[in-house]
Order: sequence, then C-alpha cells, then structure tokens
Amino acid sequence: MGPLNGIRVLDLTRVLAGPWATQLLADYGADVVKVEAPGQGDDTRQWGPPWLTDTQGQATSDSAYYLSANRGKRSVTLDLAHPGGAALARDLARDSDVLIENFKVGGLKRYGLSYDDLAPVNPRLVYCSITGFGQDGPDAARPGYDAMIQGMGGLMSVTGLPDGTPGGGPVKVGVAVADLMAGMYAVSAILAALFERTASGRGQFIDLALLDTQIGWLANQNLNYLLSGKSPGRHGSAHPNIAPYQSFSTADGFIMLAVGNDRQFAAFCREAGISDVSSNPEFATNAARVAHRSALVERVQAALKAATTQQWLTRLAAVGVPCGPINDIAQAFAEPQVVHRQMRFELPHPKAGLVPQVRQPARFSRSAIEYRRAPPLLGEHTTEVLRERLGLTEAELARLRDSGALGKVGS
Repeated sequence: MGPLNGIRVLDLTRVLAGPWATQLLADYGADVVKVEAPGQGDDTRQWGPPWLTDTQGQATSDSAYYLSANRGKRSVTLDLAHPGGAALARDLARDSDVLIENFKVGGLKRYGLSYDDLAPVNPRLVYCSITGFGQDGPDAARPGYDAMIQGMGGLMSVTGLPDGTPGGGPVKVGVAVADLMAGMYAVSAILAALFERTASGRGQFIDLALLDTQIGWLANQNLNYLLSGKSPGRHGSAHPNIAPYQSFSTADGFIMLAVGNDRQFAAFCREAGISDVSSNPEFATNAARVAHRSALVERVQAALKAATTQQWLTRLAAVGVPCGPINDIAQAFAEPQVVHRQMRFELPHPKAGLVPQVRQPARFSRSAIEYRRAPPLLGEHTTEVLRERLGLTEAELARLRDSGALGKVGS
C-alpha cells in the first residue's frame, strides 16, 4: 500500500495543474474521487488528437492529454448546478481529508462548496485552491492559463535564443510547465498541511497561484536579478552562470555538454586536444569562462566537430565529463537506463484493453506505489462511489438520476 493509503481526496479540478496534483496523490495511495460535469467531463478529454483507440482500433472520446494526468482516480459525474448534485458533492467533502479545486475565485461559493462552507462540518479538511493569480490582489478575478503565466511570470524572457540572433526571441517551454509546477507545489503543500494536522487536529485553506508558482521556481534566475539589479536574458541552451554548459554540434549531430567545475573542464580540454584553453587565465575558472563565453564557445565548438556524437559520449564519459545526447521523446524512452527503470508501463483499460502510462519518479523502500487504475471513463465510478461513500440505495440513485443531479452519464 502506498504511503497515503487511507487518505480521501475530493478532486474538483480540471485541465492540468489540479489533475497533475491529484494523480500524484493517487499514485501515493490516496483514494481520489474526480468529480466531473455530466456529458463532457474534464476539458482535456476533448483535447486531441491523438486519441486513445479501443480494441477495435476506433478512436475513443479520451485524448492523450487527458490520459497523461488522471491515472488512479475514480470518476463521478455530478451536476453541481443542480441542488441535488451540489448536495452530493458536499456529502463527499464531509468525510474527505483533502479537497482540491481550480474554479475562479469564489466560484464554488454558489454551490455551498467553499472552504468557509465546509470547514464547520469537516474541520479536519485540507482545502487547496489553485487559481491563476491567488485569492487576493488586483488580478485575483482574472483567469490564468499556462502560456500567459509563462510570459507574465518571466520564464519566456529567459527561454529561447538571444534577441538579434537567427530565431531569437521569447519561447514557451514545450510542456505546460507552470501548470505542472503548480501541481507539484500543491502536493507538497497538501502533504505539509496533513502533517501539521497530526498535531493540531485541524485542516486549513491553501491558496496557490500559478503566477506565484512561476515566479517562485525561477530559482537562480531570480537571484541573478535580485543581486545584480539586471534582468537575465536568453541564452538558448546555455546556462547563465556556468560555461561551457550548452548544446554543441558534432560531426553528425548534437551533444549537450554540462561542465560543472574546473576539474571537469580541464579533463574535457585534455580529451578534446585543447589543453591550452584550460590553462589560459581567460578560461581557467568558471567565472572567467562566463566572462569570455563567446571566445570559449568558439574553441569548444571547433573541437567537438572533429568526432561524432557517440564518439564524444564514449570518450567524455570515460574521463568523467558530464554530457548526453539530445534525444527526441522516442529516443528518450529507448534509452537503456529509461528502459531499465521501467518508466513506461501499461494499465488495463475497459475500452482499450491496455493504456500506456509513465511511471512517476519517486520510489519508496517500504510503501510501494501501486498503479491501481487507468484514467477513468467519464462517470465510470459514479454508482460505486455513491454507494460506498454515502450508502445510497438503488432507489435513491435512481431518483437522483431521474432528477438530473447525476446528469445522463453516471453509471
């Protein structure tokens, strides 16, 4: 059983930041109930192609995007705009340990599902609200989306090639990293609140904003600015504080060279036949190499053109110089280390037979993670959850279906 076995999570999120968080909680063993709108469900179910195909090779209604962030959950369809649907959600929240939502600020108040509504009846509830800009401030009411947050939060100012070079200009990261990092921060905050609850016996409200998250994880780039007063620029694949630490072309492709200290640089220069570079005071230390980056890159690039990518990978690994290939995703999954770590696996799926998934990175020595469920079909567990958690009878379920509280999709 996973380390969160016995923790009940009510998931009122959609798209990515919230579902990423609740998928991780499910991986850790929590019982996650995903509440979805009848008939349509999570927006990302329709964000294709590509689509999951069934055992007959026909496209299903679930996209690859949805499948990436909803493993391990049980799907319940409730119409929150229906008094009966909102009442069922409140009943599920009453005996949950965690509720996580990403409605607009104040959006759940109309359904009696705000923290202020639920805390009196479940004082142990940890309630995490993910919004674009947080619960207060001049932008609190604005919707926030990953791409705009990457731009507004400074990330795109340090991602891409420098201005004035071919292809220069701001570039967003190739995955919705602001959403993903918000999901990761949400998980760590929820776990911290659950730990605090063991001492206080009380839950609490967590206010998490995409913009705060984006600014928060700029890490060294934040301090580069705060100490110097100068906004960092774009360096392409290069590192702003370390050199040489970037991609270089070889005789037949590219290599990522990641020299982290002076010893590694001297070893690289010996292997590359340019020992005069490491002994030159302009390149002898990392600070000097950063200051003379252009001249350094010219010498390193000329040397690396003399052999193939695989030759350099073999030679530099032998002398302890960090480097790696620049793989596409297919090549990344084919890496022997990735295969050995079983990062790709499959789960049984009611329509597709099997659905591919990607293992999450943490490995526990005792509390082994069990990947128990494929991303659920819309409303797949409605009857199961309402019977189990709320003790509803067949007659009561039938009345709820007839009233529209469950929509037309619940099973």
